[in-house]
Order: sequence, then structure tokens, then C-alpha cells
Amino acid sequence: MNNSEYLLEVRNLKKHFPIKKGALRRVVGHVKAVDDISFKIKKGKTLGLVGESGCGKTTAGRTILKLHDPTSGETIFNGENVYEKSRGELKNLRTKMQIIFQDPYSSLNPRLPVFELVGEALREHKIVRNNREMQEKVIEIITKCGLTKEQATRYPHQFSGGQRQRIGISRALALNPEFVVCDEAVSALDVSIQSQIINLLKDMQDEMGLSYLFISHDLTVIKLISDDVGVMYLGQLVEMGSKQQIFTNPRHPYTRVLLEAAPHYDPRNRANRKRTLLEGDIPSPANPPSGCRFHTRCIHAKDICKEAVPENKEIDTGHFAMCHKVNDLF
Repeated sequence: MNNSEYLLEVRNLKKHFPIKKGALRRVVGHVKAVDDISFKIKKGKTLGLVGESGCGKTTAGRTILKLHDPTSGETIFNGENVYEKSRGELKNLRTKMQIIFQDPYSSLNPRLPVFELVGEALREHKIVRNNREMQEKVIEIITKCGLTKEQATRYPHQFSGGQRQRIGISRALALNPEFVVCDEAVSALDVSIQSQIINLLKDMQDEMGLSYLFISHDLTVIKLISDDVGVMYLGQLVEMGSKQQIFTNPRHPYTRVLLEAAPHYDPRNRANRKRTLLEGDIPSPANPPSGCRFHTRCIHAKDICKEAVPENKEIDTGHFAMCHKVNDLF
């Protein structure tokens, strides 16, 4: 029994993918997609994970669920280490930890109707005894997610993008999970549909007491749905804090650059906006820079930034920024 206020704890998680070359496919290096990240998610709360493409957000989410085997580190769910579970125990744990994928079409089997797409997990985990119970359960969950009873017999190609994502959400929630990874769950949708899906996720969170890891590159979406925010760069967390702290008082230079680059729709503020333009491309995760990984693009970088990896500097409870000059700069 987990009496902690935290449902999920990630400790020093690493995921390195081998680089193989030659006829013998020898390992000549590793892509450090996730490199020593740690965070906690409270019960019933949402942690938003944000960063530019290629920073390791999706890999982190999938490794937490053990869809990728970790290189090292721990994921503690309800007081138990996910990576120490046997295959049978991990299968049982899948009912409590689910994922909503980015593409609402490629993640659905085009040969199966909604009834089978949502209900197959119920049958696999023996949550229902027969087809009648499965049909009742499927209709109940898809109705909550904004679909109709009549749509249960239709196939994915007969739905719009927003409706397909509702099917994906229904499939993830059918097993009554406690924790859901939302991997860019609204990035492929129109803005108007995004707001509907975000409202749906928040409603289901309130109703079912869900905890979310919400992965996105869109700061507007992160601000709408998150309670806490983690900022990733090149496989590492550079800043972590509450939503209010991150959006009103960011401490790491990279976080500030992200916020300055986010689109603003008020033309009165557009002309007076401050914007820092980064030079160069994001370095390769196969050969990350020494010291602070952002120093190659940071206008505030000093010699120490090139030499030593900064420690998490606590600014207040639950808020840190990995920056050598954090107190001097801001």
C-alpha cells in the first residue's frame, strides 16, 4: 500500500540506444536519449513535460512504462519498482499504467471496429466475463469520451482525427488506470479540437482520480492542463517547478527562450515582446557537450558551464534550475 502523496517517482532514469556499424554490427557508441532524469508525480495531478523535438520526452514516457527497457534508474509506481516486475506481474500492472499515443490513426488497428479496439484489453485482462459485459463496458466508456453507442461498430477510417483520439482515450481508460502517459495527445489535432480533448482529459481526471504525464512541445497546451512542469533539453531535465513558477518566473535560460518563442495572439503585446534567438542547431545526443548541455547555444555561458555539470539548485520547494549562474543571471 502506497501511503505517499506521490503516485509515481522516477529516479536517475537513463535510456541509451546503441549505435551499430559495420558488417558485424559492432556497438560504436550510444544515443543518450534520456540521461539521468528524476521527478515525482502526485496522485490526481498532471506533470507537463516540455522541450523541443528530439530532447527525449517521448522516450522518457515510454521507458517509464517499460515499453523501452531502461539502461539504468528506477520507476517507482505505488511504492513498487516497475523494472523489477516479472513478465506476468508487469502484465497485471498494465491495467494501472496506460498510454495515449500521438497519432490517433496509426495507433488504431484499421481492421477492427471500435467495439474490438476498446474491448480487447478488457477481454485480455479478464475484466469482463463475456461479450455482453464487454459491449456494455465499451459503450459506457466511449459515451463518457464523447462518442455514441451507434459508433461502436464503425472502423477507424470512418472517424475524424478528433474522434479517433477519443477512441484512443477510451482504450486507455477502459481498464480504469491510475496513471496515463499522454504522448503529444493533441499535437495532430486542430486547435478547436485540441481544447475539446484537453477538457475531456481534465474531466476524466476529476472523475477517475487520474495522474497524467503530459508530453508536449506546445507551451500553451502545457499551461492549460499541467499542475507542475518539467523542461527537457538534450535528454536532461534543466528545470522543474509548479506551473506558476515556470510561466511567471523561469530561472533557466533555456526555459526563458522557450517561453519567448511561444506564439502570442494579442497583437498589442506582439510588438513589445522580447525574443532571444538561439544560434546553431541542437547538439547530437550521441555526442552531447561536456558540462551544461545548453552552453553551446546559451548567450550567458561562462567557462565553468563548459567544464562541470551543474547541480540541481533549489530555489524553493520543488523548484530547481540546472544552471551554474542561476543566482547571478536572474
